[in-house]
Amino acid sequence: MRPAIPSSRPDTVAILSTLVAFDTTSRLPNAPLIAWIEDYLRGLGVSYSLSRGAEDGKLNLHAILGPQTGGGLALSGHVDCVPVDGQAWSSDPFTLREEAGRLHGRGTADMKGFVSATLAAVPDILAMPLARPVHLFITFDEETNCAGARHLIADVATRGVMPDLCVVGEPSMMTPIVAHKGRLALRATFTGRAAHSSTPARGANALHAMGRAIAHIADEADRFAREGRRAEGFDPPHTTTQAGLAQGGMILNIVPEHAMLELEWRPVPGDDALAEFAKLRDTLQPLHDALHAHGPECGIAYDVTCDLPPLDLPPDSHLADIVRQVTGSNATGRVSYGTEAGIYQHAGLPTIVCGPGDIAQAHKPDEFITREQLARCDAFLNAMIRKLCVSP
Repeated sequence: MRPAIPSSRPDTVAILSTLVAFDTTSRLPNAPLIAWIEDYLRGLGVSYSLSRGAEDGKLNLHAILGPQTGGGLALSGHVDCVPVDGQAWSSDPFTLREEAGRLHGRGTADMKGFVSATLAAVPDILAMPLARPVHLFITFDEETNCAGARHLIADVATRGVMPDLCVVGEPSMMTPIVAHKGRLALRATFTGRAAHSSTPARGANALHAMGRAIAHIADEADRFAREGRRAEGFDPPHTTTQAGLAQGGMILNIVPEHAMLELEWRPVPGDDALAEFAKLRDTLQPLHDALHAHGPECGIAYDVTCDLPPLDLPPDSHLADIVRQVTGSNATGRVSYGTEAGIYQHAGLPTIVCGPGDIAQAHKPDEFITREQLARCDAFLNAMIRKLCVSP
């Protein structure tokens, strides 16, 4: 049953309670939550556009407040969240629970808190004399491959309503973040030929091939740490790579026919993860050829599962300057995790990360955001819109 739209103007915490109640774990559709937002916006007389991904029930929402044009400011947040499976929660993760000013629930910090603040601000925004529009970007699947943001920004560009500037409200304790690392994730599937382990020459050991690939990836990780481009402000201040998941083999007395490896690069701005992938393929080509000699179906196949570009907004940009003024921050930060901001910047939309909550709470059991952080976000949104979208 869909939660009711409050009859009076809700505050940020009331909306957060509603959004948390929707289980929008990335493996599930987000359509029920988006339908609630549609009802909410329609009740305020706000029109919107939806864009879809490849999976049924996965939707983005783009609303424009004020002039129905491009330009102005976009406020962007995702509504999918990570699973709670296997986590020890003190209460139902999909029921907002308050304790000592902390609001606990899955997605409160990452990042339904920011989305709730933007929705709560809509009535006030509509009452402002807007000379430039305020765009709401609400996306799916940020926690997996950021497909939602790619669909949304392509749709916005096609319709000719690209904003001038964008704030992605990932949890940063309301500190402006001008740069983050990218992420390229890859699945490599090794196919050999099975044989009895007493006669290994009659087979092709996919697990051995994968092991040699893992050893090379470990060497590359050491090389990045030792010789890689330095980008101070990141922790660590260089590109990283790792083999994060490996599977293979069935029983010990059979030469493994199949093996699977998942790996990633997290490049600092200026490094090219796709170029590193190309180098890896070249290095592993002899392993592919050795497997392929046992049959046309044998070898190494690659599948890119996530390609997230870095964010690199100049610290002296107009957007960074405005966000520093509004937040009262004297500095800007850099972080090693990725966000949708890199996708928007890559599409030509200057973007910064600034939102309520602590990234240290993201993905954890008993995830929380504080009332104080939400109040700061409410004030931030009001000030940003008045500075950038209201005529002097």
